[in-house]
Amino acid sequence: MNYLDNILFAILLTVGVGYFVMNVKKIIRNINLGQDINRSDRASERWANMALIALGQSKMVKRPIAGVLHIVVYLGFVIINLEVLEIIIDGLFGTHRVFSFLGMFYDVLIGSFEVLALLVLIAVIVFLIRRNIIKIKRFVSSDLKGWPKSDANYILYFEIVLMSLFLLMNASDYHLQNVSGGFGHYNQAGAFPISQYIAPIFDSMNNSLVALLERAFWWIHITGILVFLNYLYFSKHLHILLAFPNTYYADLNPKGQFDNLASVTAEVKLMMDPNVDPYATPVVDENAAPSKFGASDVQDLNWVQLLNAYTCTECGRCTSSCPANQTGKKLSPRKIMMDTRDRLQEVGKNIDANKGVFIPDNKSLLNDYITPEELWACTSCNACVEECPVNISPLSIIMDMRRYLVMEQSAAPMSLNAMMTNIENNGAPWQYNQQDRLNWKNEN
Repeated sequence: MNYLDNILFAILLTVGVGYFVMNVKKIIRNINLGQDINRSDRASERWANMALIALGQSKMVKRPIAGVLHIVVYLGFVIINLEVLEIIIDGLFGTHRVFSFLGMFYDVLIGSFEVLALLVLIAVIVFLIRRNIIKIKRFVSSDLKGWPKSDANYILYFEIVLMSLFLLMNASDYHLQNVSGGFGHYNQAGAFPISQYIAPIFDSMNNSLVALLERAFWWIHITGILVFLNYLYFSKHLHILLAFPNTYYADLNPKGQFDNLASVTAEVKLMMDPNVDPYATPVVDENAAPSKFGASDVQDLNWVQLLNAYTCTECGRCTSSCPANQTGKKLSPRKIMMDTRDRLQEVGKNIDANKGVFIPDNKSLLNDYITPEELWACTSCNACVEECPVNISPLSIIMDMRRYLVMEQSAAPMSLNAMMTNIENNGAPWQYNQQDRLNWKNEN
């Protein structure tokens, strides 16, 4: 028996999966650069969140056209790729349609795969039309030019190629199954409701050529799947995998509830404790890193925020719902997430290039990627958080970076500085002292 094909397939599979695992480890390493935060509470709510939002796609259908099309592609991607298990077994052991012993159930499986493949092709073509011909506003904004725009199209082209190869592989297989007297190992197996209408293109060909084409479609199909798997690392399509942990670890607190800095809380409690000696010298740990208020770079954000950045689908629902963006201000919540991911990738490459150690590069997320103008344009309305189909929170990053500007750099806008000065001096946002607040009642 010739084992060359099996050996080549094993090498291809090992290289493809190995490279993917290596990149997954980089992603995990980069996410863990963030500050620690506890998201292990309320486990039952978190599992329900993940089932409803990541698996059930409940927030996608708020925009019905895109939602239904996405569900079709999502189901196609998940269900059709169950066939990959059969391909792997066939490739490693030299079998052909190893699960065909399942009989009628196998027929139903293959038939449903084909129907889904056709629906995915239709959905992907509609997506291409929406992006490149109709040019829906959220797909042509300034923060989605260059690589992000090309990336979205590449993914759709990938889907078309993979689904077409799947149908062509089945069509050539179907043709060989129905050759008079049979042909080689192509025994009757599976139902082909779609590819049977493609099969006539092989009628005028020599059966040996059709068998060669069937093998070519098979090899290109599985190679394409492995290439696509590794393309995820460089693509916004990473959300296929990360949507599940992202929705699980999402913030369950009411929208608008912000966290207090532990160091500030401890300081206030100390000030209000009547039993504390106000003249005592505080104990300082000389080995501890100085605490930082807010975030100026990705290492200052928590790991959930960095997971958010990698999970961003770049769909633009957040930006299209942002009132600041709608009124022409510079802020785009989608850009906030994309910039955070880009900076995190840059930091990761720095670590890779310096043998696991980050060497300061005189760059930061603040100013080099995200400007104060963008941060102060935010109204903190939570529209972006509400709209995100995978529970990403651009607002949490914006607020942490604002906190840095105010508490570390005293760089708040003049109007905000005036308000905080009034609160400090007068106990209220207004410039009048407490004795003068009721003077208005004496005015005519």
